Amino acid sequence: MERKIITTSDGSKTIHIVDWDEQYHSKHGAIQEAYHVFIKSGLALFSGSDVAILEIGFGTGLNALITLLEAEKRALNITYRGVEAYPITEVELQQLNYIAELQATDFQEQFLQMHQSPWEQHTAITTRFSLCKQQKDFMKIDDVAAFNLIYFDAFGARVQPELWTEVVFAKMYKALKNNGVLVTYAAKGSVRRAMQAVGFVVERLPGPPGKREMLRATKKEG
Repeated sequence: MERKIITTSDGSKTIHIVDWDEQYHSKHGAIQEAYHVFIKSGLALFSGSDVAILEIGFGTGLNALITLLEAEKRALNITYRGVEAYPITEVELQQLNYIAELQATDFQEQFLQMHQSPWEQHTAITTRFSLCKQQKDFMKIDDVAAFNLIYFDAFGARVQPELWTEVVFAKMYKALKNNGVLVTYAAKGSVRRAMQAVGFVVERLPGPPGKREMLRATKKEG
């Protein structure tokens, strides 16, 4: 499918899939959305020093990059698993402006290392951030009680409805530790009901720019 680099409303770039009329990040602001959904509504809940994160849709690496930056600020040790079926190209990577927009020039090398590190191997990107990328279909995820936090950043249900079903969320529930949290930009009623059907306690939260609401789901056993 044809992919183009576009500039979102906050000045940061993202990838637009022409055939689907779908973006990797919100056209209302890629960086703003990432911080609101995944940091403010997700990572900020964890004050412990060690946090294991699963990202569904590694994509441009923006969510991983801002998590690395937050790990440094918050003195967190992050173990990060990024799952991606269709990695971006080197040409696309070179057009992304996240380092400049985040004023994070000291982490340019680490951002490149995220994308250039081997798949299926744990790589220490910094002393506080370890990354393992997996190139596979989301349906093949079979982890059990392995993560504190899931960034669910798959393409929207409009274009990939199969990723927003009870089958997939049951896998996410299984992959989380007790009291683990899943956050996503999505807010559709069908998505919320699918989460609840597999056992999640689901909250509607104010959404990022351009969206009224988002969802946060918590695994509570016993």
